[in-house]
Order: sequence, then C-alpha cells, then structure tokens
Amino acid sequence: MTWDGAPHPAFAPFGPAAWLRVALKGGAMIALVFGCLLLLLAVRLVERPLCGLRRPVTPFITQFVCINALRLLGLRRRMRGTPMRGAGAVVANHVSWLDIFALNACRRVYFVSKSEVADWPGIGWLARATGTVFIRRDRREARAQAALLRERLGLGHEILFFPEGTSSDGLRVLPFKTTLFASFLGEGGLPELRIQPVTLAYHAPPGAPAPFYGWWGTQSAGEHMLAMLAAARHGTVEVIFHPPLVAADYADRKALARAAEEAVRAGLRGSGVPMA
Repeated sequence: MTWDGAPHPAFAPFGPAAWLRVALKGGAMIALVFGCLLLLLAVRLVERPLCGLRRPVTPFITQFVCINALRLLGLRRRMRGTPMRGAGAVVANHVSWLDIFALNACRRVYFVSKSEVADWPGIGWLARATGTVFIRRDRREARAQAALLRERLGLGHEILFFPEGTSSDGLRVLPFKTTLFASFLGEGGLPELRIQPVTLAYHAPPGAPAPFYGWWGTQSAGEHMLAMLAAARHGTVEVIFHPPLVAADYADRKALARAAEEAVRAGLRGSGVPMA
C-alpha cells in the first residue's frame, strides 16, 4: 500500500561534487552497516543459545549503527520527551526509510514490518538479523499476528510499528489503522502494557522543499537514498516522545488507535513543520 496524495518534488540533477558525496558517504555507511552486521551475527551465535529471543546484547550494536549512520549522512537528531522504560509498544508516523535509523538511534526497539520485506536483498537480511517481527497484511491472520506480538511483548521487548501502513511526505499524519492495536486488548491481550506515541518531525535543509525527506508514491528506494547521500546540507529530525497510553484505559482498539493518532498529530503540529 502506497500513499499517493501529492506529487513528489524533483531532486536536482547530480553534479561531480554530489556524486563524490554519494561515493564517500555511501561507502562509509555500507562499511558501517555490513561491518557491524557481521559483528552482530557473530555475537548472535552465542546470544541465541543462551538467551533465545531476549537478545540482551545485539540491540546495542544496532543502536550504535543507527546513531553513526545519521552522523555520516549529516542528518542531525533532536529528542524531546521521555522514552518509556520496559516492555511495551511504540507507534509513530512514517516518513521514509530514515525513520528506522532515527527511532533506533533513540531506543533499542524491534520493528514490525510487512512480510515481503524479509525477501528484499540487503534490507531483508538486516531486518531479520536485528529481530524484526514480520507479519502478513491479511485480516484472516489477525489472530496469529496478535499472538506473535504478545509473545514478543511477553519477552520484555519494546516493539515498534507504523499504524499509517505507508510512508508519506512528512507534512501530515495519515489515519491510523487499528488492526495491530487489537494485540493489547480482548481475550489473551496485554491490557496492562503501555503504548507510547512518537512523532517524527523532519525539518528540510535550507532551500529544500518541505517534504524533502518524505518517500512515497512511485519513487524508488534507490532514488531516494541517492538523493539523501548527495545532499550538500542536511536538516534535522525531531523525535518527540509523548506520554504512554495504557491499553486498559480504552474501550476498544479503535479508541486506542485514535488516541495515539491524535498525540502524534499534535506533536507534528507543534514541531514547526509546515503541515499540509
């Protein structure tokens, strides 16, 4: 599912300096990501038989990669609010693939992703290695998906999903889909757990269009990545943590999803991003 609500702004043609930045930054980021992936897999050989899915060590490697990938790219990160402690879920608006780095740089979380991502070259390998939870977008499997999420939450994991179901231009918050919120309510749910809404607010570099960091529509991931690497200057991503919601305080998944959506939208409105 892809959001197509607005035409994507065209990126300027690359000159020699832009291609040099692509080569230097891209090479450094590849070395960082895949070098640390090898380290993570080596540590996992010991961690898995001793700890199973609990992963007490490898999330720190993932967080190290994400913090330094943003530094190499030149995208500054500001954090507001207080991340919750302990098991629970994080829900955020979705702007682009950069969200994974921005969120993991702040918190050691496990992402929930559509099952197709597991088969993507490169990205799929990274997702599997870092403990991503893969689900199929099929209503008939909602019960099994809820059981899988409850299992991971029961292990003390902090899971993160994007309820919009797609990325956008970053100038709006799309309506939250309610399916995954059912994992916290009803029979077999975990109503005592908390759900923390998080707003991602991207501030474009000077002179760039406001939706500079958004990735949506027919634009390929490769095209967007090249543009991010080629940029001479970068802006800032604000990661705004809102007070956690307790699932038991809400009558049903729709009410819970609506409260989370309102908190995320309020954060974007107060960030200074020119909302559409």
